Amino acid sequence: MKTFTIGANDAGQRLDKFISKACPMLPQSGMYKAIRTKNIKLNRKRCGISDRLCEGDVVDIYLPDELLAVPDTDDFTAAPDDIDIIYEDAQIMLVNKPSGLSVHEDDKSGADTLINRIKHHMTNTGEYDSARENSFAPALCNRIDRNTDGIVIAAKTAQALRILNDIIREREADKYYLCITAGIPPKKEDTLTAYLYKDSSTNTVTVSDKSTPANRKIVTGYKVLDTFDGLAFVECRLYTGRTHQIRAHMAHIGCPLLGDGKYGSNRINRTYKVYSQALSSYKLRFSFTRDREILDYLNGREFVSDTSLARRLWERIKAAK
Repeated sequence: MKTFTIGANDAGQRLDKFISKACPMLPQSGMYKAIRTKNIKLNRKRCGISDRLCEGDVVDIYLPDELLAVPDTDDFTAAPDDIDIIYEDAQIMLVNKPSGLSVHEDDKSGADTLINRIKHHMTNTGEYDSARENSFAPALCNRIDRNTDGIVIAAKTAQALRILNDIIREREADKYYLCITAGIPPKKEDTLTAYLYKDSSTNTVTVSDKSTPANRKIVTGYKVLDTFDGLAFVECRLYTGRTHQIRAHMAHIGCPLLGDGKYGSNRINRTYKVYSQALSSYKLRFSFTRDREILDYLNGREFVSDTSLARRLWERIKAAK
C-alpha cells in the first residue's frame, strides 16, 4: 500500500495522469483495474480515472509494493549547479544555455544537461526537493540544439509549466535569434515561408517551396544587421518552431549559417575556423492575447541575453581582418 497527499504541484491533474507519474512501474491496465475494483481510493472513497485532484486530497493505492516503487534513475546531482540566470522569480527561470550543453539527456550528454543543472541549483537553494514531490520536477518549456546557445525557459512549478506550455503552443512567446550567414541575404529584411520535412532517422531536415502531405509549413523572419567580407550578421525571428528551422531555412535561400556542418559549407567554415553553427537565442518577448493567470505579469516584458556567442564571434571576425 502507498498513500499520497496531494501538494500544490500535484493539484489540478486527473487522477490517472497523477498515478502514471507517481507510480511509473504500475502498468496502465493495472491502474485502471485497481480504480474499478476500489484498490485505488480518493479521500477514502471510490473514484474515477478523470477525477481532478485538489491540494490536500489523499490518494490511497492498495497494491503490492513492487508495483509502486519508483526507479532511482534521476542523477541530477551528478551535474554541476552552474547556470547563467537571466531572470528568475518564484514561477519561472530564464537561463542562458552555453553552446555544447544538451538541454536533456541523450547518448552524448550523460548526466550533465541543462535541466539537471537547474534541478541541482534549485535543490541547493531549497526550492526543489525531489523526495517531497510526488509527480512534479522542474521542466524546460522550450529547447535549443546542443551547439546553439541562448535563452531557455524553465518552469519551477506545475501551474507555471502548464501555462507556459500553452503560451508557447499559442505562439505568445516571441523568440529572436542572432546568427552569421555565409552569404548575404537578397533583402535587407524579409519574412520567409517554406515547407520543412524531417527525416528522424538522420536527424536532418529538407526545405522545399512546395507543400506536400509529408512536410510542414515554416515561417522565418530575418533582418540583416551588418555585412562584412561576404558574411552577414542577421537577426531571425521564429514564427513557427520546427527542428533546425533557422539553419535549414537560411541555407534554402543560399545563406547557410557559418559553422554549420549539416546545412552549410565546410570550406567556408574552415576558412573562418568556426565548426558549430553561429546561432544564438538572444531575445524573448511575451505578448499575451488573454489572461495568463499567475504569469500575467510577464505580458509585454522582454528579456535579452547580453553574452550571445554569435555576437562575440561576429566581433572577432571583423577585428581579425
